[in-house]
Amino acid sequence: MDQINVQSGGAEAAYVTDALIAEDIDAYLDTHQRKTMLRFITCGSVDDGKSTLIGRLLYDSKMIFEDQLALLQADSKKVGTQGAEIDFALLVDGLAAEREQGITIDVAYRFFNTEKRKFIVADCPGHEQYTRNMVTGASTADLAVILIDARKGVLVQTRRHSYLCHLIGIRNIVLAVNKMDLVGYDAAVFDAIVRDYAAFARSIGIEDFTAIPISGFKGDNITAPSSNTPWYTGPSLVEHLETVDIAASADAERPFRMPVQWVNRPDLDFRGFSGLVATGTVRPGDAIRVLPSGKTSTVTRIVTLDGDLDQAVAGQYATLCLADEVDCSRGDVIATADQPPQAADQFEATLVWLDDEPMLPGRAYWLKLATKTVSATIQPPKYVVDVNSLEHLAAKTLELNAIGVAELATDKPLVFEPYAQGHMLGGFVLIDKITNATVAAGMLHFSLRRAQNVHWQSVDVSREAHAALKNQQPRLLWFTGLSGSGKSTIANLVEKQLHALGKHTFLLDGDNVRHGLNKDLGFTEADRIENIRRAGEVAKLMTDAGLIVLTAFISPFRAEREMVRNMANAGEFLEIFVDTPLEEAERRDVKGLYRKARAGQLKNFTGIDSPYEAPENPEIRIDTTVESPEAAAQRIVSLLIGEQA
Repeated sequence: MDQINVQSGGAEAAYVTDALIAEDIDAYLDTHQRKTMLRFITCGSVDDGKSTLIGRLLYDSKMIFEDQLALLQADSKKVGTQGAEIDFALLVDGLAAEREQGITIDVAYRFFNTEKRKFIVADCPGHEQYTRNMVTGASTADLAVILIDARKGVLVQTRRHSYLCHLIGIRNIVLAVNKMDLVGYDAAVFDAIVRDYAAFARSIGIEDFTAIPISGFKGDNITAPSSNTPWYTGPSLVEHLETVDIAASADAERPFRMPVQWVNRPDLDFRGFSGLVATGTVRPGDAIRVLPSGKTSTVTRIVTLDGDLDQAVAGQYATLCLADEVDCSRGDVIATADQPPQAADQFEATLVWLDDEPMLPGRAYWLKLATKTVSATIQPPKYVVDVNSLEHLAAKTLELNAIGVAELATDKPLVFEPYAQGHMLGGFVLIDKITNATVAAGMLHFSLRRAQNVHWQSVDVSREAHAALKNQQPRLLWFTGLSGSGKSTIANLVEKQLHALGKHTFLLDGDNVRHGLNKDLGFTEADRIENIRRAGEVAKLMTDAGLIVLTAFISPFRAEREMVRNMANAGEFLEIFVDTPLEEAERRDVKGLYRKARAGQLKNFTGIDSPYEAPENPEIRIDTTVESPEAAAQRIVSLLIGEQA
């Protein structure tokens, strides 16, 4: 291996071997720069030896400074490593929590190189609760090294990680049967594990893998064949990593696609669209189509910092200048004109749930695919996958680490390709709108037929015409608060005053809506979300008709109130927080609901065994402990009439 020490943080080369004389350095560095890069992950169950293996690779490739080596030897003694042996896992397990527990928690990325290739390796955690980290590491990998402890064989996490690697699209799999030194380098043990894994691999669609018996601690079959395994005649791990085919020619041969990351307009004379070429090749003169608008044009220039290019290929960043002033912005996709990708707003997808909180069907999440971010809602799963039996099991939601198939809908058309055809336009993440946490990774299968058959029907009488006929501006007054806070009372008083003033209104009360439109819904979190979604859709239709709409719903979750706000036109939604303390609302208990909830006769009651998320920045806040319903109603009407004037 090369004797050049390059740290993952980008440090300069530390030393070179005596064989490299000064006049050869330029030629050597040129050769080094032209090496191909292999990104791979190590995964498997906890304590299978992933960190030890990577530490061994770094050590054998001379990627350790002398002071690091001295510290490593000292740390190895502290953790109980005997004699002159080194605990290579300490090179990778940098977090204090990891060293104390002897496990990997975060994904650790390391760089090393050999004479033939450069490598970036991600050490992925083995514990089930850190599967989300493993998905992160696998998302950019060309190859997966799945480790198995020779003493334990194929375990649940082995199956889970193999399934995820295949699901994410990694087609180069290495089965590294580790700790062969602890089973006496027994060929029978190795063969039995390979047979067991092969049966599972075939069942999930892994057509081929390379099995290697190794010892990360002793170094057997890591960089060179081991005399301890004369019965094994295959390549060493490093030899396989150096020679495995990772050619990206398939992406280059596919039709051209480039998600637009940035509209580059430094002055009035230049306008270009910058992004990463996902697939295919583009040249000046090529006819292109901008999606989802469908507008067409021709490429006039391909601009980079190093000058104009004759072509740009998959994996290159470029700025495209077009012959026409087409409408194109971040999130759009520029594609070859005669073979464009699809655009749709309803899909089937596989989801890997990564959040501690379960998926809430009907809740709106941010969906980020390539450079596009849209709002998406998820339906209850069609099924979840048992990674042990591969059975499809019924489920109402997705829990942490669950893998399931579900339908989703977006608020805007999404330019996409099935994940099996292209990862950049087929893979996405879901982000919680409130916490900004990434809650799921997903792979699109196909658009739903109904998405292609349902079109928006244009009408001649606009919402502006409806409002003008009523001589008012549409508004959505969204009253929220605990049961018994006084929402319905105040909303009713507001509507009476507006009606007396000749305004056209309608009041949607939470209890009344549950007698008809939402009579099929219960009070689980998922049902509450759907309750508000339906109410929001109805309220939007009513504002389109020019009405001033008042609603009185507990609407306990911020995410759903924000969802309804986003449904409304800008400036039309007013959140009115009827801020009554729980103690006061429970003291009133007009409907006797708190009493039932306290007695255990009413489950999922807001404020008792279901949370209420108070508004953070409502347009109007009413404290009913100091303001009467009549005064509050008058304040709201005065504000509204002032706006309408």
